[in-house]
Parts: sequence; structure tokens; C-alpha cells
Amino acid sequence: MKICVIAGEPSGDFLGSKLIEALKAQTVAEFSGVGGPLMMRAGQPSIFPYEELAVMGVAEIAPKLIGILARIRQTINHIKETKPDVVVTIDSPDFCFRVAKAVKQEMKSDAPKIVHYAAPTVWAWRSSRADKIKAFLDGLICLFDFEPPYFEFPTIAAGHPMVEGDALKADGAVFREDNGIPSSETVIGLLFGSRKGELKRTGKILRDAAFNVADRLATLPQIVAPTLPHLRKDVHEILKDYRGEVHIITEPNQKWNAFKSMDVALACSGTVGLELAMLQIPHIIAYRMNPVTFHFIKRLVKVKYAHLANIMADREIVPEFIQGDCKVHDIADTAFNLLMSPDQQKHAFADIAARLGAGQKETPSQKAAAFVLSFAK
Repeated sequence: MKICVIAGEPSGDFLGSKLIEALKAQTVAEFSGVGGPLMMRAGQPSIFPYEELAVMGVAEIAPKLIGILARIRQTINHIKETKPDVVVTIDSPDFCFRVAKAVKQEMKSDAPKIVHYAAPTVWAWRSSRADKIKAFLDGLICLFDFEPPYFEFPTIAAGHPMVEGDALKADGAVFREDNGIPSSETVIGLLFGSRKGELKRTGKILRDAAFNVADRLATLPQIVAPTLPHLRKDVHEILKDYRGEVHIITEPNQKWNAFKSMDVALACSGTVGLELAMLQIPHIIAYRMNPVTFHFIKRLVKVKYAHLANIMADREIVPEFIQGDCKVHDIADTAFNLLMSPDQQKHAFADIAARLGAGQKETPSQKAAAFVLSFAK
């Protein structure tokens, strides 16, 4: 059996790696496609560096459009040449859906079955996509239990693979001991996102807010900043003037313990917010995007919240500071209050892990793998 798995950003690389591991446990297959270091470690080589796809928004994509179009064509040609039994595309709809649609159109009856992993957010914006994607997708794997009713073709809610493995075993005390952080000292987490554009537009605001919180405390807190290897120098540059200790973490095996060591976190909006909620870390999210991109998105978005925990609860559990509301002093005031009184937010996070699939007989990745293989038979 041949299986092609395609992911275009770190969160997709994680989903893909867990899926590949689960598929290997259920069948014998040859893997190829596009992915990052986690997918390669799981046993699938990448036909090009997936970091080239980590762009977002109209203004961000435009300068790289020619290169992205070339990678779309390269991926389509790879599928046509290798003829996999099933293709799994993961998140990154601007890339993945173009590939899937072209494969179906060009290969016609010889086209492989295509399953998309991580449903497009039709509940948030562009609801018409739910009807359009069934023309070129054979199946859809959702991460959240409220999503399947939006789609009218084979769809499952598998849960989120981050409930598997080490995430729920995280131990902040171990991280503190390994990094010389006394248990009595406050730790502020700073999470700048996975893209250079996010760091450029939102990073300094989060940094200044964290420094503001630090100045209010009797003892200077330590900062823990998990990031990706290609952003390490940028994160170091943005935090170099902090008067206290800074720990920049890029090793994946330290990520969860680093999160759990935090007393409060200031995060760029994204998957990391849900991860922090699952680990019951008090936090806020913030985001500034290119004004052109925001102009288009604000016309389309139909949900009240950006943070998935807020969407799942249908109320604001996690304070959000988006675009014009992304201001240093407002963020600092809220983060300081959370640091002083974290229990209410922590209590609101109590059922997040269960709703993401923790504690069930089958893991989310096992469910997803079984669903994928049902199309390959």
C-alpha cells in the first residue's frame, strides 16, 4: 500500500507524525509526501522543505506566490507519478485543497481517495466551503466534536492527537529543576507563534506586556519561551534586553514540561492556545495581522472568538487581544490579574482534555488511521 501524507506547518507536522505512527501499527505501507521533522522521524521523507508553505494571509502569500504555485505543481506531479492508494492532506487548506482539486481533475478515474485531516473552519467563516470541498474530498477527519454536522460526506470527529503521548504527563517541576528555576519563582511564558510574520507583528507587544508584568512583581520572574529552531535567533533578539533569566526552548521533548512550568502565559493566537488550555495554564492570546489581510478576514468571520476553548465553551474563558485591541497595557493588566487569581480560568479548562479525546479506548490517531484505511481498501 502507498500512502501520501501532506502537511504544511508545524501543527500539521505533529498531526501527520501521529497519524503515520498509527497507520504503521495497523498496516504495512510506503509513505511519501510533504512534512516536517516529526513526520520525517516517523518515517516519511518530504519531497521539499515544508517551511516554504508556512505563510498566512493575502499580503503574506503574494510575494511568495510563484514559489508556492511551483510547489503545488510539484506535489500534484508526485501524486500522479507515485499513484498512492490514498492521499491525506493536513490543515493548510490554501495549499492542500488546490492539490486535492487538481489531482481529482487531472487523474479523473485513476485519482486516489483523498482524506483531509483537520476540518476547515466553516463554522467560523466561508461556510460555503462545506459544500465545495465534497467535490474533491472523499473523507474528512475533524479534531473537535462540534464539527461533523457541518459536512454532508463521510466525516468523523477523531479528537486531537495532542492528548496522546507526553502532553498530559507534563511536569513543570522537572523543567524547573533541569533549568535551575526555583519552585518559589514566578515563570512567565511567552509564545510568539510559528511564523516570522507573527513574531514581527505581535512579538514585541507580547514582550513589552510581559516586561510590564515583571516590573510589578517584587521578585523578577523568569521567562520561558518555547519556539521553533528557525525562530530561535529572532526570539533571542527580541528578549535580549530582559533583566532576568530567559530560557528559549526549541527541543520538542521539553515543550510540554516547559508549558507546565508557567504560572501565566502570553501567547500568539493559534494552536498553542488550546494546548495551554488543555494543560490548565492561565493565559491570554493576542494577534496582529497585516491590515490588508485583516480587512478581508473581519468581513468573513462569523464567530465571536478566536480561541478554540472559547469557541467550545461559547464564552470568553481566555481573554483575547486581536488587532486593534492588541495593546501592551491592556494585555499586561489582564495577565497580571490572571497571575494573581488563576483559579477561575483553570476551573473553566477542566473538561477540555476529555472533549479532545483523552481517556478514551482508542486514541485520536488510531481513530484517524482506521478512517484513512477504510478508503484504501
